Amino acid sequence: MIKASIEKNDKMAGWLIGIFSVVVFTVVVILGKVKLDVDLGFDVHLFAMANAFINATIAVLLVAALVAVKQKNYLLHKQLMMTALVLSVLFLLSYIAHHLFAGEAKFGDTNHDGLVSDAEKLAVGGIRLIYFVILITHIFLAAIILPFILFTAYRALTAEFPAHKKLAKITWPLWMYVAVTGPIVYWMISPYYQ
Repeated sequence: MIKASIEKNDKMAGWLIGIFSVVVFTVVVILGKVKLDVDLGFDVHLFAMANAFINATIAVLLVAALVAVKQKNYLLHKQLMMTALVLSVLFLLSYIAHHLFAGEAKFGDTNHDGLVSDAEKLAVGGIRLIYFVILITHIFLAAIILPFILFTAYRALTAEFPAHKKLAKITWPLWMYVAVTGPIVYWMISPYYQ
């Protein structure tokens, strides 16, 4: 097993994780309602493409980390998971940037007028419902997963491996779902970017 990387302080960790999670959620919600009309000199939807790539990479890292821990390669597992955490921070920054500069796209809005007419809805058919089911579950789980990820990492970094393993059984599949559905949402909505 690996030794503790940080000193155990559940009270401090609880506060820090709680505050960080609420701040991130609040920033994402507030900035999701703001659009800056600034010409960055490049297609701002590159942020969305980067988000999809980062999420796909995180999904691969999560699978590799699971394989590593099953093979008792704990150091590799830790390195892979820490990389996934760092990429998650990059994702968050890119996600905020995309929503700040690109605004919101509407699924099925082929003429890019910001409205989805009955004809446009008819044109995309049942795929629209599938998109919204994936999107809503993705957003909901993305909104709640952060404290789970941070508490799971905290338990590992304090070498509380039974508690870490118990939390990881909940955290891993939720994080994996978010990481996999992110690129799917991008693939489905990207034709409607303007």
